[in-house]
Amino acid sequence: MNRDEIGELAAAYALGGLEGEELARFEALLEAGDADALRALRECGDTLVGLAAAAPEPPPAGVKAALLERIAAAPATRPSAPARPLPRRRPRALWPVVLSGAMAAGLAAVVVGWSVSSTYEKRLDALARDAEQLRAELRAQQAVIAILRDPATQVVALAGLPPAPAARARMMWHAQAGGVFVATGLPAPPEGKAYQLWAIAGTNAPVSAGVFTVDASGTGSLAVRPLPGVSTVNAFAVTLEPAGGLPAPSGDMYLLGKS
Repeated sequence: MNRDEIGELAAAYALGGLEGEELARFEALLEAGDADALRALRECGDTLVGLAAAAPEPPPAGVKAALLERIAAAPATRPSAPARPLPRRRPRALWPVVLSGAMAAGLAAVVVGWSVSSTYEKRLDALARDAEQLRAELRAQQAVIAILRDPATQVVALAGLPPAPAARARMMWHAQAGGVFVATGLPAPPEGKAYQLWAIAGTNAPVSAGVFTVDASGTGSLAVRPLPGVSTVNAFAVTLEPAGGLPAPSGDMYLLGKS
């Protein structure tokens, strides 16, 4: 029996496809310590693991089914002369051997596909999350553009107060659509603190318009939803409050602007 024949028998053995006489012949080779059979078993393990580790992308959709059909259609090489039948033994748990021809290509592609499927699914999930984030950002930008184009939108300038005299801010406010707030020059808030924006309507109590923080350059922004019960705003202010905000201002005021 030559090496090609041993390789074909070993491939079918690894896939659970050997039966009867062929199974007995191959197991006899293993039990006898045949060098070619044992070498093929060891090499196949290295080959398949290497293929799976090196594959950067999964095979195209449908390739697994097509390759399995090729495996099923591949002709098995038969020995040139019959050998003496031996008792059938249960296959041992051994590494598969190096495959040849269509069977090798098919099995390698299937193993690669299975090995990267989990990573591929994770990539798809990440792409879906990124796409949703981009859509959300686009919706926010479209809302800002709509607010800026509306003649009813007020642009309120806020100036820095003693805790941050160099700070500046702009509030684009629309009573029905909400608004966009952008601030610069604010110091980083202490741990456990955040800035809170307030809308002041006449003599009524200030209404919270949201909480925000700033980056290393002191810039921060906030998308403000319409405020229930607030139609006309006389002023906007920013105070330093506990993270999460409070129902009413309690800390130092950093920015103030009247409409």
